[in-house]
Amino acid sequence: MSNEFVSSLYGDNPPNSQEDIEKSIRKKFKHDLEGRFEKAVVQYGLIEEGDNIAVCISGGKDSMLMAKLFQEIKRHNKFPFSLTFLCMDPGYLPVNRALIEENCRILGIPVTIFDSPIFDSVFHIEKSPCYLCARMRRGYLYSRAKSLSCNKIALGHHYDDAIETILMGMLYSGQYQAMMPKLRSTNFEGMELIRPMYLIREDDIKAWRDYNGLRFLQCACKFTEENARGAETGNISSKRLETKNLIAELKKTNPQVEKNLFRSTENVVLNKVLGYKIHGEKHTFLEDY
Repeated sequence: MSNEFVSSLYGDNPPNSQEDIEKSIRKKFKHDLEGRFEKAVVQYGLIEEGDNIAVCISGGKDSMLMAKLFQEIKRHNKFPFSLTFLCMDPGYLPVNRALIEENCRILGIPVTIFDSPIFDSVFHIEKSPCYLCARMRRGYLYSRAKSLSCNKIALGHHYDDAIETILMGMLYSGQYQAMMPKLRSTNFEGMELIRPMYLIREDDIKAWRDYNGLRFLQCACKFTEENARGAETGNISSKRLETKNLIAELKKTNPQVEKNLFRSTENVVLNKVLGYKIHGEKHTFLEDY
């Protein structure tokens, strides 16, 4: 990429160098980012000896930081495992793809980019397009990762994503379940999904981004653009954004609300619920009454 292109992206304030960006992870943000990343890896058993992990990069702040944190943990190399940095282009405009490529160059991420027709496939779908898009993305990523001999894909979902998902399920789907830190694939034998950003707060990711003067891609589809405009006018169609705002309001009077939402998934009292499912099979409290 040319210096002119970098200037067009960042104006008169270019981002920090790769060396300074990496130093910020090891020093200034060591506890909030690297420390919590490593804690999730150990606590949930996310990386094992011999793994070949496809680190899935969307172009957003979360997945870009995840790639850098994987590079840091690989640098220690306490046991052998491999990384493949993978980015799927679901139909980005050329300028958005160029932003991903340039940020990977700035950050020193050796990314492999492949194309898919997902944006075209969901463009005219009005009901739950984001859910369908996410499922299709995952399928394409699993397929490409497996073809590259990977046994795991890593996604950049963080702590705030996890607690928002809990509340969204209750409010909009009538169910209680967690976004799991790791998950075996039911469609791709031998494949597993891991979320090593699980204990990292979104505000800390934003702080790292802003400290280093970085600019990352949003989802870049028509629905994201509509929701961005809606956030400014108060006409919000995103259920996730509604939930995020609700949690922020609750936090004003209960500072522990986020922690309690997260902890609730670790403290389910089965003899105090009316019903539950195990592997898709429904059970009721009356069975053991």
